[in-house]
Amino acid sequence: MVKKLQILVIGHNDNGCMEIHKKAAYETGLEIARSDCVLITGGLGGVMNAASRGAHDAGGITVGILPQDNPSLANPYCDIVIPTGMGLTRDFLNALSADGIVIVGGGSGTLSEVCAAYMYKKPMVAIRGLGGAASQFIDDYIDHRKNVKIIGVDTPAEAVRKLLEIIA
Repeated sequence: MVKKLQILVIGHNDNGCMEIHKKAAYETGLEIARSDCVLITGGLGGVMNAASRGAHDAGGITVGILPQDNPSLANPYCDIVIPTGMGLTRDFLNALSADGIVIVGGGSGTLSEVCAAYMYKKPMVAIRGLGGAASQFIDDYIDHRKNVKIIGVDTPAEAVRKLLEIIA
């Protein structure tokens, strides 16, 4: 049996998530499922909910890794819920569980996941034009270590395609 690739989608929770983020996240979830990959998110609202809904609508597998210890807090599109009770520390679980990451806007929580993924040299792509805390690093490195460049893309389809080129 061959392990399915696991792609983490990160971005705004309900606070700060605009329709443009939800649309991009939904389309990213669709593309991940169509690529026969497993979608991982933080399992809550905003971008996480929209990506999970997209993957769910396309018949994909969705995993939500929650910061809380209560599985009922997961969005309704999570097939597998992992309630960690770890708070923000779960950002490292998200990053380490993924073969690659798609960034859809986001604030400081998203940046935390980006930094965790960067330290472990996980491939990352960010959709341009959505703003967010990581947008200043698109097509660049986070620091002098040059662990992994955050590759900028223009569409959700391009995000998944580019990530699969890197990790497949």
